[in-house]
Amino acid sequence: MDPLDDVDWHLLELLQEDGRLSFTELGRRVSLSGSAVTERVRRLEERGVITGYAATVDTTKLGLPIEALVRARVRSLDTPRFRTTVLLLPQVIAADHVTGEECWVLRVLCRGTAELEGVLETVQRYGETSTSLVLSSPLRRRALGRPGMD
Repeated sequence: MDPLDDVDWHLLELLQEDGRLSFTELGRRVSLSGSAVTERVRRLEERGVITGYAATVDTTKLGLPIEALVRARVRSLDTPRFRTTVLLLPQVIAADHVTGEECWVLRVLCRGTAELEGVLETVQRYGETSTSLVLSSPLRRRALGRPGMD
């Protein structure tokens, strides 16, 4: 895979900040024509560098005020069932398979504590859990920059 050049990195930074920027606006910001930017973005998508575009949502306005991080220590024999049961729960919005004491970290959204309790009971069928309620998220997601560049 060819390394990304400065323009590619600048495009990635701009698109991570606002994925709805038009190709014309992107071109203005990186000093290229809209068609040149279109081609570069298309190549980044084809190479799998850009994997998608998404809207950021305020979950409390959707009636989901409870957010929790659930760490689970799943028994290895139960991992396949965990994947096909717990990871498909609509309340589970993100899941990371990790190293350490717990092998899964789940990000869960619920309408209330009773719903969270139900999710935890389901997860606990496969092993021990530890849960933390999210109070706030001052840094939800940082845009990726070019490695080695400050």
